[in-house]
Amino acid sequence: MMKTIIIATNNTGKAKDFERLLNPYGYKIKTLADYPELGEVEETGTTFAENAALKAETISQQLNEIVIADDSGLIIDALNGEPGVYSARYAGPEKSDQKNIEKVLLKMEQVPGDKRTARFHCTLAMAMPGEETKLFTGEAEGYITTKPTGDHGFGYDPIFYTEVFQRTFAELTPDEKNQISHRANALRKLQLQFQ
Repeated sequence: MMKTIIIATNNTGKAKDFERLLNPYGYKIKTLADYPELGEVEETGTTFAENAALKAETISQQLNEIVIADDSGLIIDALNGEPGVYSARYAGPEKSDQKNIEKVLLKMEQVPGDKRTARFHCTLAMAMPGEETKLFTGEAEGYITTKPTGDHGFGYDPIFYTEVFQRTFAELTPDEKNQISHRANALRKLQLQFQ
C-alpha cells in the first residue's frame, strides 16, 4: 500500500513537482485541495523557514500525517532583501503578479544593470507526527530585468533573468526551469531523505 504525503498547497503545478519526485519511492501525493475542511494557515513568521515550518507542523498535527510545506520568494539586493517573505503580497491587499512586478520595476528604475542582482529562495519544511521538523533550502541566482519578458511560469518569473540560460525564468521551458530553480534545488535535498 502506498504511503501518503500531504503537500501544503493548492497549487497544482507544485503538486506535480512533488509527485514526480516522490512517486518512485512509493508515496502518494495529496494536497490541501483533498482536505477542504482545513482552513488557510496564516503566515505570521518573519523568515521563509518560520512560515514553511508553521504550515507543515499545523497541518501535520491536524491530520497526523507527513506534511511538506514550502515558503519561497524573491530577494533583491538593491532593495535590502525585499520583497522577501512578502513576495506574494508585495503590492498590498489587491495583490497580483502584475502589480507585484510593477512595484519592483518602479523601485528599481534608477538601479544600474550590475547592481540588479537578486535570487529566488525556497525553504521546504517536512513535518512528521512525533518527530522534529526538517528544513531544506534552495536558491537560484539572477538579475532583475527592466521589463517583463516571456509567458511561462508565474510570480516574478518574467523579470528574473538567469545567466545559465541567458533568458528570464518566464522564457524557460518547465524542464529548463526545473534544472536550476530554487524549488528544484530544495527538492533535490529533500529527495535524499527518501533514498
